[in-house]
Amino acid sequence: MDNKKVVKNYFKENHDDIRNEIIELVTRFVKEKTVNVPTDQLPKHPDMKLRGEEFKVADILKGKLNEYGIPYKEYARIPERPNIIASMGNKNTGKSLLMPAHMDVVPAGDGWDTDPYEVSLKDEKLYGRGTSDNKGQLASILVAGKILKKLGLDSQINGELQIAGLSDEEAGDPDGVDYGIEYLIEENFIDPTYAVIPDIGEYMKTIDVAEKGRVSIEITSIGKQAHGSTPNRGVNAIYMMSSLIEEIRKMKLEYKEHPMLGHPTMNLGMINGGAATNIVPGKCTIGIDCRIVPGMSEEQLIKQLKECTEKIENGKFEIKVIDSSRPHGIDPDNAVVEAIKRNATEILGFEPEPMGMGGGTYAKGLCLNGTIAVGWGIGNDETFHVANEYIEIEQLMSFAQITCLLALDLLK
Repeated sequence: MDNKKVVKNYFKENHDDIRNEIIELVTRFVKEKTVNVPTDQLPKHPDMKLRGEEFKVADILKGKLNEYGIPYKEYARIPERPNIIASMGNKNTGKSLLMPAHMDVVPAGDGWDTDPYEVSLKDEKLYGRGTSDNKGQLASILVAGKILKKLGLDSQINGELQIAGLSDEEAGDPDGVDYGIEYLIEENFIDPTYAVIPDIGEYMKTIDVAEKGRVSIEITSIGKQAHGSTPNRGVNAIYMMSSLIEEIRKMKLEYKEHPMLGHPTMNLGMINGGAATNIVPGKCTIGIDCRIVPGMSEEQLIKQLKECTEKIENGKFEIKVIDSSRPHGIDPDNAVVEAIKRNATEILGFEPEPMGMGGGTYAKGLCLNGTIAVGWGIGNDETFHVANEYIEIEQLMSFAQITCLLALDLLK
């Protein structure tokens, strides 16, 4: 019998058992408070010693992989923040498919109807922090691996299927040290041919093939502090900055419209200046977030902003790049997109559409490193990072089944 038919029949005949196992895994994963925040916010989480603490979920993942007989490797800058990568199939072909999900979550926040770290089942949905971002997906991928192993289809995979639980997706730290995907890429621990990143939601209806880059910029105007009663003795940095803001508002970004991402955006999202109303401010700082499309660069953007500062008479400014990532876009007519479309149409009854995103996922770093990586997955992205986050159980089931089918399709 065709291997894909074997998988489909198994899911039909064992629906309840698969459902129960996925629910059990999601429940165990969510119970672990793997909250990832910048270090300066850790005091708000006194039960945590450091950011993320993804080892709590990784220990469950490793236990299950051992139970299923699936070999894995652990990669970690520090033991408390590991990345677990299980491997199945024939590694000698040179082809590989990475199916990763991150183990960290954002803080629960306020407004929950239930305990965010105790999964609640209602109307065939699982409620809890991380159910849809991204612990539910991790459970589905893990169960898919178990089923391929149980059916003996791991020996039929003509390539390497990598099932991964990764750290450090939800928050960065000012030190810039990455413990997750960027660490794995930098150290050459992973270099997959294909990757599917299940972290965009959209109920599996869209496939992320392009993502804007992000340049976070801080501009400071340098004036001269003086007593508020004698403003003539100082140079007001806020006035100076207000003149610059007007120039920035008139600035036309230089770009070529991208077929998937459209045009870039710029947002002035922060302003801070002055110590008191009776002091002439000596400094004023603004923070700008710019989402750039392919063809644009950080250097080009800084050049345009410097041109704006030069238009301010007697202006003195410092421009600093706080964070930067490049945009990326891949041909939507690639093997991964076609495999997703084919299998989703059969299992879900609709064909997902390629699209571009203003935000970013694991796909970016992988694509920029030469992998054909797309974002595609389950869940309603409107529930990500909010109270009463949930995932539909049937979506978890469908994603597990399609994970099996993608491995058989792409690694043959």
